[in-house]
Order: sequence, then C-alpha cells, then structure tokens
Amino acid sequence: MTRKALIRALPKAELHVHIEGTFEPELMFEIARRNGVSIPYPDVETLRRAYDFHNLQSFLDIYYAGASVLLYEQDFYDLATAYFARCRDDHVVHSEIFFDPQTHTARGVAFDTVLNGLTRACRDAETKWGIGSRLIMCFLRHLSEEDAFATLEQALPFKQHIIGVGLDSSEVGHPPSKFTRVFERARAEGFLAVAHAGEEGPPEYVYEALDLLKVSRIDHGVRAEEDDALMRRLIAEQMPLTVCPLSNLKLKVVSELTRHNLHRMLERGVLVTVNSDDPAYFGGYMNKNFTDVADALDLNENNIRMLCKNSFKASFLSDAEKEQWCRRVDECVLDAV
Repeated sequence: MTRKALIRALPKAELHVHIEGTFEPELMFEIARRNGVSIPYPDVETLRRAYDFHNLQSFLDIYYAGASVLLYEQDFYDLATAYFARCRDDHVVHSEIFFDPQTHTARGVAFDTVLNGLTRACRDAETKWGIGSRLIMCFLRHLSEEDAFATLEQALPFKQHIIGVGLDSSEVGHPPSKFTRVFERARAEGFLAVAHAGEEGPPEYVYEALDLLKVSRIDHGVRAEEDDALMRRLIAEQMPLTVCPLSNLKLKVVSELTRHNLHRMLERGVLVTVNSDDPAYFGGYMNKNFTDVADALDLNENNIRMLCKNSFKASFLSDAEKEQWCRRVDECVLDAV
C-alpha cells in the first residue's frame, strides 16, 4: 500500500485548525455576494495569487480581510460545514476547532451569532458524517488582555459549547505572559487551555505557555528544538505539539519540507501531531499535510501510524475514546497489510 493510500485509509484527529482559515475563495465570494460585501479582489484566481506570504503577519492581513464578509449565523454554518466536508474526505473523525470571536465582535457581529452557526454545523456533521468535534475559543494576542477578559465574559453563558481557550494571532512581541491573568480566570471557569508558542516566537514563549498559562497542548512548538532542556521536558511530560507542516513552509518557518524537524522530534519521543492550521491559505488540508511531509521526510508506515495515534492521544477525548481510536488505527494498518 502506498503512503498516500495508507494516509487516506487511517482515521485521524485534527487539533490545530482555525475555522476562519478554512475559508476557500469560492465560498468567500459567494458569501460576500450574498451579504453585499465587497472584496478588494476582482475574482477567485486573483485572490489565490495573493496567498504569497513572507511571514505570519502578511498572512494575517489577508486572513482578517477575508473574515470581514462573515456576518450572519448561516455564514458561520456554511463555513464550518464546508470544512467538515473536507474532514469526511480525509477520514478526519474528530476535530478540535479554533474560532476567533474578537475578529467578528469587533465588527459588530454578536458572539452568539458566531457560536450558533458553528455549533449547528458541529451537530449536523456528527449526524450526517459521524465526525465528532469540540470548539476552542482563541484570544487574539495582538489585542490587550482587557479585550480578552471581555471576550471571556461573553463566552461564559455558552460554556457548555466551548471546551477550552487558546491564544493565536501575531506571536512576535506578544508573549504568553501577557495573558496570564485571563488564562487563570478561564481555567477557574472550567476551560482547558492551549496556546500558540514557538512558531515564530522563541523557546521562552513555550516555557511561558507551560508555566504561566498552564496549557494542556502547545500549538506549533517547532522552535522548542532549539532548547534541549525544553525538549527533554516536553518528552518527559508527553506535552503534545500540534505541528502544521504546510503552514510552516508557507510562512517561511522552514525553507523546505525536507528540513522540517517533525521526524526528528517524533523519533526522540515528542508527542507530535500533524494538522492543517489555515488550509485554505496554506494549500492543504489534513491528508495533504500528511502526504507532503511523509514524502519529504521519508516517513515509514510506523511513523505515519504513530502520528495518527498521537492525534487521538493529544486530543480532549475521553481516555476510553482515545483507546478506541488508537485500536482502530492499528486495525486499519493490519487490514492494509
């Protein structure tokens, strides 16, 4: 069985995907027309050509512009449903999805408009396709902690629909320590915690996410390899890293996939996972990330199987569900031999 066929056959969980980053140009133009919102690009192809990013900020500029067409509950439902259709095609059976309410509430879109559209899509995806999901609310780190506190207050009436809080947006110059108090409050309210750290930011940001924000996962974390003591800690604690290979390539975190450190970290015993991040902008959903990095790093069947099992181990599923899906990964490999 080829790598591509094996990856397609294996069940997997996605733990690092921004729902706003799954906004394909075709759907963006459709919703823009529906809502009477203008986009500063004449057509889909011109917009796609603009996806030539040189760093994280150049991507974020166009990312926020695209999100501006999302105004109504149906828009968020359609956005999430389109993503779940990709999950179905890639045999992603569980997804823990980031959403950025501040991106929308700052434009006058009500918090519940965003959440109602997303939760309805989550329910329908489970009913239609058997895809499980959780929602993680991210704070935008380029904004103030006070803004994050206001967003947390808005989220409290909807706690049953949101499993955790995260931290995303421009990393450089906005360390996790900037949000220590709001994460402490969120954890006290029962939310789990994750945070982007060690993508463009230094290993020190990973330490801060661990020690100050007390996260359960590190999103990205590829620069942790620069600090061997940190690597030993991540291995000892089995702290998951939600790595996004094509994102790292597109945003120049690595110059080419053959230089990516995912395989080295996996071999050292780091609990690394493969994810798509913002796939509409970075050129690949889950299976494309798996296939491209597997080809670039010459991953073998055992490596691929371990990455799929890691995706469940690192998830917020119950222990019983994790064990069930890990067995399914093993059974799928056995069936394929």
